[in-house]
Amino acid sequence: MGIIARQSIKGTIVTYIGVAVGFFTTFFVLTRFLTAEEIGLARVLLDAATLFVGLAQLGTTSSVIRFFPYFRSEGRTHGFFFWSLLVPLAGFAVFSLVFLAFRTPVEAWFGEKSPLFVDYWYFVLPIAFFMLYQTVFETCSNVCMRIVVPRAVREVGVRIGLLVCYLCYAFRLLSMDGFVLSLCAVYALAALTDLVYFFAIGKVSLRPDLTFLRGHRQLVRSFLLYTAFLIASSLASALAPVLSSFFITAKMGLDYTGIFAIATYMAVMVSIPYRSLTAIAAPQLAAAIKDGDRPQTSALMQQVTTNALLVGCAIFLLIWLNIDLVYHLLPNGATYSAARSAVFLLGLSQLLIATFSFSLSALNYSRFYAFTLLFSALLTVAAIVLNNMLIPPLGMTGAALANLLSYVLYFILILLTVHRAVHVSPFARAQARILYIFVAVLVLNCAALHFMSGAGVWLSALVRTALLFGMFAWLAYRLKLSPEINALLHSVFILRH
Repeated sequence: MGIIARQSIKGTIVTYIGVAVGFFTTFFVLTRFLTAEEIGLARVLLDAATLFVGLAQLGTTSSVIRFFPYFRSEGRTHGFFFWSLLVPLAGFAVFSLVFLAFRTPVEAWFGEKSPLFVDYWYFVLPIAFFMLYQTVFETCSNVCMRIVVPRAVREVGVRIGLLVCYLCYAFRLLSMDGFVLSLCAVYALAALTDLVYFFAIGKVSLRPDLTFLRGHRQLVRSFLLYTAFLIASSLASALAPVLSSFFITAKMGLDYTGIFAIATYMAVMVSIPYRSLTAIAAPQLAAAIKDGDRPQTSALMQQVTTNALLVGCAIFLLIWLNIDLVYHLLPNGATYSAARSAVFLLGLSQLLIATFSFSLSALNYSRFYAFTLLFSALLTVAAIVLNNMLIPPLGMTGAALANLLSYVLYFILILLTVHRAVHVSPFARAQARILYIFVAVLVLNCAALHFMSGAGVWLSALVRTALLFGMFAWLAYRLKLSPEINALLHSVFILRH
């Protein structure tokens, strides 16, 4: 894949360094030194800020990628980056007023079970502001085909900063107020670092080119229409991923939010490689759709989808084959193991996201992007209804199941629309083989657990991982399910020999 492969591989390496930092933070700091309620507070503050960013950016992430090819010509960007920074600033101002107006409903909904969240509600604003511009600067770097440094800031820098915050609070160097303020400082530093890098990667101009806009009025109208659409769409798409956290906080309390947060952290690892791969592949997809190159669009989608599915399945299996060992090693693991089944369901949700989100990008960059508003609205409605129905009887497992069912419906609609309207397909024959092997390993794992029920946690996990994951990896390699991954393994082998 050329530059896509190089940048995505580097990005994935950086991301997994961040995963290592996050793993240490989660399993050796948070669960040892912080209570579940304190973990829950940090989680719901960051979730609320993430939701705010999804609204305030007014679709900047998608519009930057979609419209950058139209503004770029003869080495110039015609003031494109100026508008990329101005639009989210306007969005932040508008939604800040909305945010402040919701103080009373927030107190009513969260006050009984999670009063601590209500006390620190206003800190969501500064965290969200810095998160917003970290995202904007990272996206602008992505369209310049540079993802590694912004990815390092997000996945490594932020996590190291959060680790320092947690340790300082754990050893009482910070009060609770100081701890929350330090969260703001981490994201402020991340945004500043991305800003400096963005200006360092090349000739970036923030001067608005009004002459270019006057000569391309249809492009301006398309940009404004697309942005207006995304304002509505982002309300749904930003809300759905964090709904479970909010429902658990309101209906069960911050203790359960903290337990669910640990389960979510484990599950999110399934989709991590997808982020690096699509961060660099998305601009290529937007350009192919702009040029009307359907064969290239389908080829790129199939390549990304297959690789994301294969790697996602591999990570899912590594987590699930060792889930009992993870909770055994986790400080206070008996408390957090209450979300064991939630990890499985959340992992499947993340596998869906990793595999099919690139199809959503294809729909967003096409002239049928308006369909995503309807689908995002349905996703949000389904998530609200299912969380409300399933959390009371099933608790955290119900929240995870609501998440999974909502995404199943969402991606079915997206894939059907991409096939019928855009006339491209993300499906390849190798994907069916990957799923057959994946399901077979899960079934064999159930049988192995039955026969090894008397074995110790360590022995059971090591034997099942060696045999079952080894079988998955060997079959994937022998059947050449991903030529790109096979080629990478060959190159590493040749270099070492």
